[in-house]
Amino acid sequence: MTSPNGNPLVETTSSWKARTVMVTGASGFLGSHLCRHLGMRGVEVHAISRSQRDRQKGGPIWWQSNLEDFGAVRRLFESIKPDVIFHLSGLVSGIQNRELVLPSFHSLLTSTVNLLTVAAEMGCHRIVLAGSLNEPSDDGESIPSSPYAAAKWASSGYGRMFHALYGTPVVIVRTFMTYGPGQETRKLIPTVVHSLFKGESPKLSSGQWKADWIYVDDVIEGFLAAAQVPQIEGTTVDLGSGRLVTVRELVERLVEVVGSGAPPLFGVLPDRVMEPARTAEVLKTFETLEWKPKVSLESGLEQTVEWYKAQLSDSKNSQLPGHSNE
Repeated sequence: MTSPNGNPLVETTSSWKARTVMVTGASGFLGSHLCRHLGMRGVEVHAISRSQRDRQKGGPIWWQSNLEDFGAVRRLFESIKPDVIFHLSGLVSGIQNRELVLPSFHSLLTSTVNLLTVAAEMGCHRIVLAGSLNEPSDDGESIPSSPYAAAKWASSGYGRMFHALYGTPVVIVRTFMTYGPGQETRKLIPTVVHSLFKGESPKLSSGQWKADWIYVDDVIEGFLAAAQVPQIEGTTVDLGSGRLVTVRELVERLVEVVGSGAPPLFGVLPDRVMEPARTAEVLKTFETLEWKPKVSLESGLEQTVEWYKAQLSDSKNSQLPGHSNE
């Protein structure tokens, strides 16, 4: 396999083992999956989280830090000396409340600028910034749909600026509607699945919004490719399926997979305004990374439901008399 300019893209275990990798937001949905995939490749992973975490056997090396603190970011770089940085941390919420403006600004934009500034000064092999489908298009007229979208948009802009002006090796990866095992329970798919498991009808908006849904394992493979493909600094790539599916259709498929008789209640909740319906540019991504999704929506939903079913079973077993986790 070769890159667009003819350079080899072959991923070898030895090439990853030679890198020291830092993952911010490592305790989150994407971060935890990324750390697991890197660990399977034998990589030395330094995982950053706001909260204190103990290292598990075979797991990453945990660091407690607040990336909104410039001095804390500098100390991390001085201690870890990372070759590759995956920047995934920040408040993830598309809620449009005014109260989220400052928290989103600081957790997403301030942390990104701090990290880029230190990386530009101290040097590294590659920085992969997690972008978002919520970022407005680059037509100059689009308006961000939420504080989260605005902060992500600005963060990507700073990433491109740092590459253009200072040669910082940034690649921006825009993730589309990622789902899969371990996602926060407040997100759409976990919320619907848990309701159906309990025999309750999930309360939803109209279900007319369309999104490009992508399974988490495919997204992680895209991140890994973005960290390795040579001479693509300054590039922005999309990780999605290239196909739009309405929320209604997605929920109806979940009902079939779960086998529930509880009908979804569409139209109970209000629709969000200014919610973009965007499809990933998968052909451009394939040309850049030679990456494309492998998991179909049907298979991804089945795997996700099975994971939640196993979690529910484990939870019930742990509550049985005489059961011990030790």
